[in-house]
Amino acid sequence: MMDQEDDFPLEGQFYKFKNQKDRILELIWKPYYWFRMLCDELHWSFVSGVVIIYGINQGMSLGLSKISTQYYMKDEQKLQPSEAQIYAGVIQIPWMVKPLWGLLTDTLPIIGYRRRPYFILAGLLGAFAMLSLSLNHKLQLASALLCLTGASAAQAVAEVTIDACVTENSISHPSLASDMQSLCGVSSSVGQLIGYTISGFLVHLIGSKVGQKFLDACKAMWMALKCKNVWRPCLYMYVSLAVSLHIHEGMFYWYTDAKDGPLFSKEIVGTISSVGAVGYLLGVLLYQNAFRNHPFRFVLFWSQLLYGASGLLDLILVSRVNLQFGIPDYVVAVCDAAISHMIGRLRWMPLLVLSSKLCPSGIEGTFFALLMSIDHVGSLTATWAGGLLLRTFNVTRTQFDNLWMAIVIRSFSRILPIGILFLVPNSDPSASILPAEMLKTKKCDDDLDTQKLERAPLVTFVDQHLGDS
Repeated sequence: MMDQEDDFPLEGQFYKFKNQKDRILELIWKPYYWFRMLCDELHWSFVSGVVIIYGINQGMSLGLSKISTQYYMKDEQKLQPSEAQIYAGVIQIPWMVKPLWGLLTDTLPIIGYRRRPYFILAGLLGAFAMLSLSLNHKLQLASALLCLTGASAAQAVAEVTIDACVTENSISHPSLASDMQSLCGVSSSVGQLIGYTISGFLVHLIGSKVGQKFLDACKAMWMALKCKNVWRPCLYMYVSLAVSLHIHEGMFYWYTDAKDGPLFSKEIVGTISSVGAVGYLLGVLLYQNAFRNHPFRFVLFWSQLLYGASGLLDLILVSRVNLQFGIPDYVVAVCDAAISHMIGRLRWMPLLVLSSKLCPSGIEGTFFALLMSIDHVGSLTATWAGGLLLRTFNVTRTQFDNLWMAIVIRSFSRILPIGILFLVPNSDPSASILPAEMLKTKKCDDDLDTQKLERAPLVTFVDQHLGDS
């Protein structure tokens, strides 16, 4: 009897360990099942397109080019921080005219296709621009800016095209809107992680119905913008980005050039940026698993508040308080990159989901591009305002005494958008925001996409062979 009684605790412990193992395996396989679900619901061709555009074209290329561009402006063009900040805004101008790219993809098919040709054109433009920059080592500033702006335009065209596909699927699969934005965010974050990880080392080593459709699209956009449920969130998105001043270039110069600063090497700067990409990924995962079902205002309030507080980590570093407690500069910089980027992405995710729900049927690509261009105009405003702030406080290549004041003002400005959160609908992210008449799909010109949908011949061919096998 005693032996049998002793067996029961062991048996219970065995099942406990077994259940723990099952939970661990379930956690490990959860991303795979989520990805498989998206492929089943939305088709593998769409999912692969998102991964390619957001992961490689946008995420990885951003990680590879950002640091090299910063060093190029600093070391080759010999610019001041305020000048580099202004020109960084110039490079963003193609993102401000994203509605133009959206109008082209929505109203101007090429050889019967609305999407595929623009992917090809974007790739050719980006390759030509970056090859021109890399093969000419003594370009004037104007020519270099033209090449960098061309590459930025290529990325904008590719993103507009895939965003149109994402928005169309968000309308046809409203319950998966958050999942699709999370897929975009995960792809972009992983791509940035890879790009930033190797960027520092690489820099170190390598040194006829068109007119009518156009008018119809413009009218539809104007009707949508007059809707209260549309223009109010648009205003919030612009203001929230515009007042969040950017002083990245001032911090970059301080990281690398200040005599009493950390004097980080290229490899360390690349590593810090790669940690920032990890922060982006954590922000996407945090939103997807914890906040995707919360009202927009709730997420935006807390993320905006934390976003402002995270900016003060730069103040700890610049004031050198960390050294008084024996904390290395690298540790503070890494924590700053991870936390600020995570909160920044958490703040950005509900705005992406909200944007996908503000797009009327028939002009999804155009309108989503318009919303994104509004965001980029806000970002451009913040970038140029940050450059003006650096110049006002006389932050130069060799003078950083007033950088701490710029950091304090930047951190405070990040909290200001909380005062206009009433512009954002306090609704369930899975609910529709637009009136029903704006979500009715058009039948007249969609036959083209039904019969000659981009990727359709290839997809049909592959699916048939998979079915036969």
